[in-house]
Amino acid sequence: MRPSVFPRSQTVYRACEASTRRSLASAPQRSSPSFGVTCQVCSRKSARRISSTNTQRRWASQTSNATSQSSPDKAIKSHPVPQTHYEFFPKTLPNGPPPSGPFIIDVRELRREFLQLQAVAHPDRHPAHVKNRAEATSARINEAYKTLQNPLLRTQYLLSLRGIDVAEDETAKVEDPELLMEVLDTREEIENAREEEELEELKRINDERIEESEGVLDRAFREDDLELAKGEAVKLRYWVNIKESLDGWEKGKPIVLVH
Repeated sequence: MRPSVFPRSQTVYRACEASTRRSLASAPQRSSPSFGVTCQVCSRKSARRISSTNTQRRWASQTSNATSQSSPDKAIKSHPVPQTHYEFFPKTLPNGPPPSGPFIIDVRELRREFLQLQAVAHPDRHPAHVKNRAEATSARINEAYKTLQNPLLRTQYLLSLRGIDVAEDETAKVEDPELLMEVLDTREEIENAREEEELEELKRINDERIEESEGVLDRAFREDDLELAKGEAVKLRYWVNIKESLDGWEKGKPIVLVH
């Protein structure tokens, strides 16, 4: 006789059949018809399948709960209020402000983290009992982002942390005559422009000025040279003001440069 191709399957089948007959023989007689009896082997397999399915469902449920538990109000409650603007952005600025961290910032990464923070901290996502705190946190996040993404405001903020106020100091001016002449010439070129396309070269030159100032400030803060940082901050104020004038140019509109 040809041997069976599936000896193990037949053995399991015969075991199930025998177990079913024993269950039928030992089961009490009932008046209602039986809808079938499952053998112990099959029952154990079925139980294991059900247990595995239930485990996956519990895991999915717990994962979902964990996500939902990271709710905005819990996030607001569980995190201490940062002491500096840098602490709001641990992903982009893990080393904090200079000199431990760099002055130059990846603005794109900063914006990405800012949007993630605001998605959690926005007041409309919070219940009434933490809404005031959420509004205050959201306002601080906005202020921190606005300050850090702008090199001039960032410089002024870092100096203010060291007790130096160049933002409101009217006496903080550049005494370099060549620099002042360069600023005046640039203003005249902007005012005389007839089409916006004529400003492209000025924009390129001014962007280079800002980039150069950022390099000087990065070195100054890294070396803790506050006098150099203060002087460069005043210079940067001219370049940023020119940039704003170039970006907001309108034909015939007068140019006002803040000294």
